[in-house]
Amino acid sequence: MSTPDDLFAALPEPTPPARPAGTRKPAKAAAAPAAAAAPAFTEASYTAAHIEVLEGLEPVRRRPGMYIGGTDEKALHHLFAEVIDNAMDEAVAGHATFIEVELEASGFLTVTDNGRGIPVEEHPKYPGKSALEVILTTLHAGGKFDSKVYETSGGLHGVGASVVNALSDVLEVEVARGQVLYRQTYRRGLPLGPLTEAGRVQNRRGTRMRFHPDPQIFGEEARFKPARIFRMARSKAYLFGGVEVRWQCDPALVAGTEVPDRAVFRFPGGLKDYLAADIEGHTLVHPEIFAGKTARTGGHGSVEWAVAWLGDADGGVSSYCNTIPTAEGGTHEAGFRAVLLRGLRDHAERTGNAKRAATVTGDDIMAGCAAMLSVFVREPEFQGQTKEKLATAEAARIVESALRDPFDHWLAGNPTQASRLLDWVVERAEERLRRRQEKEVSRKTAVRKLRLPGKLADCSNNAAAGSELFIVEGDSAGGSAKQARERQNQAVLPLRGKILNVASAGRDKLAQNQQLADLMQALGCGSGTHYREEDLRYERVIIMTDADVDGAHIASLLVTFFYRQTPKLIENGHLFLAVPPLYRITQGTKTLYARDEAHRDQLLASEFSGRGKVEIGRFKGLGEMMPAQLKETTMNPRTRTLLRVTIDDAERAAVADVVERLMGNKPESRFAFITERAAFAGEELLDI
Repeated sequence: MSTPDDLFAALPEPTPPARPAGTRKPAKAAAAPAAAAAPAFTEASYTAAHIEVLEGLEPVRRRPGMYIGGTDEKALHHLFAEVIDNAMDEAVAGHATFIEVELEASGFLTVTDNGRGIPVEEHPKYPGKSALEVILTTLHAGGKFDSKVYETSGGLHGVGASVVNALSDVLEVEVARGQVLYRQTYRRGLPLGPLTEAGRVQNRRGTRMRFHPDPQIFGEEARFKPARIFRMARSKAYLFGGVEVRWQCDPALVAGTEVPDRAVFRFPGGLKDYLAADIEGHTLVHPEIFAGKTARTGGHGSVEWAVAWLGDADGGVSSYCNTIPTAEGGTHEAGFRAVLLRGLRDHAERTGNAKRAATVTGDDIMAGCAAMLSVFVREPEFQGQTKEKLATAEAARIVESALRDPFDHWLAGNPTQASRLLDWVVERAEERLRRRQEKEVSRKTAVRKLRLPGKLADCSNNAAAGSELFIVEGDSAGGSAKQARERQNQAVLPLRGKILNVASAGRDKLAQNQQLADLMQALGCGSGTHYREEDLRYERVIIMTDADVDGAHIASLLVTFFYRQTPKLIENGHLFLAVPPLYRITQGTKTLYARDEAHRDQLLASEFSGRGKVEIGRFKGLGEMMPAQLKETTMNPRTRTLLRVTIDDAERAAVADVVERLMGNKPESRFAFITERAAFAGEELLDI
C-alpha cells in the first residue's frame, strides 16, 4: 500500500475492538437485517417539541457558511464587502460622493459614506423599532427590493448588513439625517440599547458603520489583512468614476509593506485606468487599450469595459456586476467572450481573411486577453449569497449589444492594430491545432495508430514515467478533475456510470462495450496474453470515485476488470485507488479533511479546540468539490493518499474465489454470501 503524506493528519486506519473468542462481530446499524436491531423510534419520540425555530439572526450565527461561504479568511473579508457595497450603492445612485475606509490596530473596521443615511424613523410594521434597527436585526430587510429607491444595487436579499451585525462581537452605527446624529451599538446582533440622538450636526450626512468580527465565529487569530482591504477599497473607485474612496490604516499594521497608511482614490478613467495599472510592464499585442462605456437606456443595463491582449503573459477577465466582483464569471462574461469572437470573425471576413479565421475559437481569442468588465443591471441574479457568479440571462444580451458596434468600429478604425490582433489570434489557433496533432502522433503505439477516446483529457508528458491516468465517474467529476489536474503529467478519463461487470459478461458483450474499449485505448497496453508492459502509456492508473456506496461499487467493478483483463498491470504495481475525503472540517482559518465518520471524530477530538465555531461539511461527490479542494486532497502527490492494489501470491487462490463468488455469473453464490455474512460484507470487501 502506498501512503504518502496527506491532509488526513496521517492517522492510522481505525481498528475494530477485540472481542471474546467464539463471538460474532457486532452488526453495523446500516447493515443489520433484523428489525429488532434497529433503534425503536415511535410516534411519541418525535413530537412538535423537536421542531426548532431559529429567530432573528440566530440562523446566521448557527450557519455562517450559508451567508458568507464559511468562516475562513475569504469569508472574513466578505463582511467588509457587504458593508462597502451598501455605501457604493448610495454612490452609484448619485447620493454619495465619497466613501471612507479605516482599519484600526484593534481590528475594528469602519466604513463611512455621505449618502442619504439609513432611515431612523419608526418602522410601520415594527412598532417601537427604528428602520435602522429592523435593517440590522432582521434578515431580508432593506431598501434594495424597491427599484424606486435603487435603480441598480449590489444588495439583493436584504441580508448583508444584518449578517455583518450577527457575525460581529461589536457593531457601532452612526446615521446623520436632517442635521441630527443618531447612534446605536450592537453586540453579536443584539442592540445594547435604543437608538439615541447624539446632537445636531451641520455639515454631515450619511452612514458610519464600525464593526469587529466575532472571534467566536472566525477564531481568536482572525484579522483583516490591510493589503486585501486596501485592494478591495481601491477597486471600488475604479468601478465608479464618480466616487472618491479615502483609505486610512494604523501605521503599525502596514509598516514594512507597500500599502500606504493613507490614500485617496479617484479614477475618472474608470476601468481603462484600472487595466492600464494592472498590465503595466507587459508587452501588448497592440499598443492601444480597447475601452468604452455605454449609458443606461430604456431600462437596459449599462456596461463598461477595457480590453488588451498580452504578448508575454496569460490574460484573465476581471468582471463585476453592480460593483460586486464576480470571481467565477457568469452570463456577462459569456456575452463578452461571444461578442469578441464574433466581431473578430466578421472583421476577418470583411478583410478577406475568413478562411484563416475559420479555426479560431473563443479559447484562442481569450488566450492572453486581459480585460475588465463591469455591468449595471436591475435585479441581477447571482448563484449564492456571496455573489461570485452572475446568472442573469439578460446580462449576456446586454453585453453583446453594448460591445458589438464599438468593437466593430474599433477594428475598422484601427486597421493596423486589428490586423496585428487577427494574426496573433490565428497563430494561437494554429499552435493549438499543431500541439494537438503532435500529441496524437507522439503518443501513438509502435504497433498501430491509436485514436484516443474523445473524453480523455490527456497529459502533455510523452513518456510513461511519472504520468498518471485518473479514471473518474461521469462528466461532472471529470470536469472538476480536469481543472484540478497537473496538465503535464496527469490525464483524466471520465466514464459514464457503472461499467460492465466483466466477471459475468460474455466475450461478445465485452467486445461491444465502448467504455471499456475507450479505457483500453487510453492505456495502450493490450489485455490478457497481449498485454505489453512497454506500451503502457501511464506509470499509475488511479481509480478515483466518490466516497460512498456507489463509488465503492464502481471501484470494485473497475478492479474486477483490471484483475480479469490486465492482471500484469496489477502485479507490476500500476493500479491505485484514490482516497477522496468525505468531510471538510473548518474552524477559523484551520481546515482539515476526513475520509470517513471515524476519522472525522478522531480529528474533532485531537485537532480542534473548543474555541470558535467548527463547521463540518459533507461532500456529496467528486463533482460537488471545487477543483482546488479536489487537487489539495486527492490529486496532488504531496498531499494525497493512494492505495496500491496488489495481489499476494499466497492468497491468489482465495482472491480468485472471492471475485468469482461476488462478481461472477452465479447469483446464488452472492445471495448465500450476503445472507450468511450480511453484517460483515463491507468489512470483508475492504480487507480484500
